[in-house]
Amino acid sequence: MSRTARRTRRTLQVAGAGVAALLAVSACSSSDDSSTSDSSASGSPDQLSGTVTVFAAASLKESFTALGKEFEEQHPGTKVTFSFGGSDSLAASITGGAPADVFASASPKTMKIVTDAGDASGTPATFVRNQLEIATLPGNPDKISSLKDLTGSGLKVVLCDKEVPCGAAAQKALDAAELELTPVSYEQDVKSALTKVELKEADAAVVYKTDVHAAGDKVEGVDFPESANAINDYPIVQLKDTQNTEAAKAFIALVRSSAGQKVLTGAGFLKP
Repeated sequence: MSRTARRTRRTLQVAGAGVAALLAVSACSSSDDSSTSDSSASGSPDQLSGTVTVFAAASLKESFTALGKEFEEQHPGTKVTFSFGGSDSLAASITGGAPADVFASASPKTMKIVTDAGDASGTPATFVRNQLEIATLPGNPDKISSLKDLTGSGLKVVLCDKEVPCGAAAQKALDAAELELTPVSYEQDVKSALTKVELKEADAAVVYKTDVHAAGDKVEGVDFPESANAINDYPIVQLKDTQNTEAAKAFIALVRSSAGQKVLTGAGFLKP
């Protein structure tokens, strides 16, 4: 290629970039909140590629898995991989150097572990909220109708560990009701607590409404008023050491978009 041709090509590339920048500014100005708009979540498929690694609270497993598939369909050439677990354990892994692009926590407290360590890029944004519910055996054979019923003798009740957001929320609800409960076990994440009931190794567990919803007919849910005092905010943030910045931003945008919110509220989450 001649020097003149290279110069011409370079000029066209710069001009194209300038047009793209103008379009981006125009798109932002046409939306009240570009971070939650559908347009920010779709983008051009050829702009994104590679893997996005998302560390997310166990209670997000079903909805985030669905959103991951949607993201990959919107952006051919990308792949979303997940690590689900207790938010405290995930936060510890991130501050310990585990490679990840996005962190979605089940509480501001566990998110703060990551932000205080300087491992977040930008300010975490709350994208959903979640409320507790009692999961019982199908048909509720023990006739559990309140949080107080869980303190009855003979019942095998499971809670999340107090360091895990679902466990901290359960303890907050118990404190609000001035109740004391000694579980047969403390589990490391909400899915583990729910599994104990699904396998009939426990009579009941205090978990999230979303987990009861996801379990279908394997358990039965019982609402209790004290749960209103222990609703958890779920924040999400891009991580500082991300290896795929644009894809990480796009995944967060999808989660916060109306399409993402539809998936999340359909799973039982509350709007932020």
